[in-house]
Amino acid sequence: MAKRDRTNSRLVYSTDGGRLCPQCQRPEAACVCGNARPAAVGDGIVRLHRETKGRGGKAVTVVRGLPLAPAELKALASKLKQKCGVGGSIKGDEIEIQGDQRQILQPELERLGFRVKIAGG
Repeated sequence: MAKRDRTNSRLVYSTDGGRLCPQCQRPEAACVCGNARPAAVGDGIVRLHRETKGRGGKAVTVVRGLPLAPAELKALASKLKQKCGVGGSIKGDEIEIQGDQRQILQPELERLGFRVKIAGG
């Protein structure tokens, strides 16, 4: 049986500290990366979803996969809402825009330098 290569492994969970930050390898409570880091970078593609579930049949466009810090996400959400002329909100690391605005948001996000895909129905 071959030996396991230990140079390409890292600690993911420790019982004395809980989850570890993927960047600084410290417990999440003692992370030195700060709150300004994005929650998850993902695959680098911004996806535009249309959802109606739990909203009384009304559609919203959900923008997922934005690798931005919370302050930048808030500024981008304001810009996108203004471009569409509708309201919306930020929930976690996602932006929700009222109505089906995918055709308006796709060229706007591409102009800002993001790779964008329309996902879902």
